[in-house]
Amino acid sequence: MPHFSVHIREEALDGTVEPKLISALTDAVGAVYGERLRRLVGVDLIGIPQHRRGIGGVPSGIDAPLVTLSMREAAYHLPEIPDAPARLVGTITEALVGVLGEGIREQVIVTIVGVPEGRTGVAGAVA
Repeated sequence: MPHFSVHIREEALDGTVEPKLISALTDAVGAVYGERLRRLVGVDLIGIPQHRRGIGGVPSGIDAPLVTLSMREAAYHLPEIPDAPARLVGTITEALVGVLGEGIREQVIVTIVGVPEGRTGVAGAVA
């Protein structure tokens, strides 16, 4: 199951942007892997209070999020989806820019994490 953790300035989360971000990130995974995986995408939006994020040693006031996508390592190496990690970074960045505006592009950080088989679980059982 693909899972996003998105750390973003609390002030950017105004009650209207959250559904747009959740939908856009879900669509980004769907654009790479198709509808069957899209329906399994989980998204957590985590608000960071102002002045608690920095880039290059300097506190940042920009709303650019830090995004981590984790899912099974094997999904990044499917022969039918060449360059999956690069495609995901691109579609995720475009999704965020589409919701939050072009001004965040240069500070968007996307990390793709591969989880080895047997290292995740659902409902108390290893999946």
